[in-house]
Amino acid sequence: MKFGEISLDDALGAILAHSTHAGALKLKKGHVLTTGDIEQLRDAGVIRVIAARLDDADLEENVAARQMAEALQWFNVREGPASTGRVNCYADTTGLFSVDAELINAINAIDPAVTIATLKPFARVEQGQMVATIKIIPFAVGAPVIDKIFALAQGRTAFGVHGFAGSRIGLVQTTLASVKATVLDKTRRVIEARVAANHGNLTAELRPVHADASLATAIRALHRSNDIVIVFGASAVVDQDDVVPQAIRQAGGTVHHVGMPVDPGNLLVLGELDGKPVIGAPGCARSPKENGFDWVLDRIMANLPVTRDDIVGMGVGGLLMEIPTRPQPRDPRPPSSRANVAIAVLGAGQSTRMKGPNKLLATFDGMPLIRRAAMIAIEAGGHPVIAVLGHMAEQCSAALDGLNVVIALNKDFASGLASSLQTAIRHVPATADGVMMLLADMPALTATDLEAMIKRFQNAGGQSVVRATFEGKRGNPVLLPRQLFDEVFTLAGDVGARHLIERGDIPVIDVELGEAAAIDVDTPDMLNRAGGTMPLPIR
Repeated sequence: MKFGEISLDDALGAILAHSTHAGALKLKKGHVLTTGDIEQLRDAGVIRVIAARLDDADLEENVAARQMAEALQWFNVREGPASTGRVNCYADTTGLFSVDAELINAINAIDPAVTIATLKPFARVEQGQMVATIKIIPFAVGAPVIDKIFALAQGRTAFGVHGFAGSRIGLVQTTLASVKATVLDKTRRVIEARVAANHGNLTAELRPVHADASLATAIRALHRSNDIVIVFGASAVVDQDDVVPQAIRQAGGTVHHVGMPVDPGNLLVLGELDGKPVIGAPGCARSPKENGFDWVLDRIMANLPVTRDDIVGMGVGGLLMEIPTRPQPRDPRPPSSRANVAIAVLGAGQSTRMKGPNKLLATFDGMPLIRRAAMIAIEAGGHPVIAVLGHMAEQCSAALDGLNVVIALNKDFASGLASSLQTAIRHVPATADGVMMLLADMPALTATDLEAMIKRFQNAGGQSVVRATFEGKRGNPVLLPRQLFDEVFTLAGDVGARHLIERGDIPVIDVELGEAAAIDVDTPDMLNRAGGTMPLPIR
């Protein structure tokens, strides 16, 4: 490829290196110059342009990107179209991402003109989420470079998504007089939510006393009809011969490892009975916050074996998020005027009052409503922006194509709003101090409205609820601090977090946004009055 400044006399068929404006003519970067373009450029006084001209052995950037995609083998992944030298790859299912790091590194070392970027190994992904991107950096690349990639990739799987297998889970919680039933009940709800997120089913629970023999009996009883048994001890495991590991052995099983170099999550026990995993859960797994237990459970539910060596290797990167209630060995998260806020765009509902169409695909000024909601969330600075999808998820995901959003699929969307709030929180990163719950069907809201709420949250140190109001009445959106995240998992059905907010133990700041905080589009009439248009059905 030849690149540089060239005369218009030699520019026919060349590729513009930069956007060019000359009089009324506007040409984009990457445009292939035609005879008409050259005439108009001359008329505007332009005599030279910076452009690229391909050699015979060169592949245009989109052709090269498509060929790179063809060279790679993957599973449960689909590729998007080639555009500006890029092909994005998306998960076809919810599960764990795996990657041949050696192969990806080798391809990236061939030539700086070709690149592949992927998620980290064992990253949890939702269906529709981007997992990799192929990018050709210049306007073209030599065919021999792509040939080398074909040779390297032959017979190897570059990456893929191990889908969750729909595991049946049995839960055992041992009891002591000091352990309240409410703690056990909450633990069950948290585990049910974890298992459901991984497309599994919590089938049964037993609550024996905290003793070797009774726990061993419970493990044997549940393992017969389940794929995995999870055990919570009433007291922490402090030794190889403590109650939980000893009960696994008494049940006829094997203990592979006690403890793990992940904090929180140190006190995990990994065992097996008749080929089925038995996991002694650490106490921190009673909370929905990410911990080492999640890393092990996710892999096992995706049919990925976890060995002693795997657990030993989790130490690098194993120091996880702060736990405010446990200040040692990590410090509690202090109030912060620079608090980070994730924004969850809630778009999983069934639009039942629309009597057929999905209101989130209605257009406002030519843009689907759900895309508009995501764009104002991005503009307002959500880190990240999480799109919670359920009903017509594929169409809603397509409406978000090209936006920097995390797709979070709520498989239980029909149960109501609570499941969407829980799905959102499961995708909030450890770096976020709060999450704004933004209903996707509120077309009057602006990025300025959201920014005003985030500013009030930051000014309060990131530890208050911030709620939109209209003439003093409750509205939407609502910004929840991290202190409330765990309790969202106690909700069920078509309810929001109202009673959690109004019970009075966390400060609430109301931000008057005017009518925008109250306008939604639940019915065709409301949608029409708000200025929306439903697309015609495809025949």
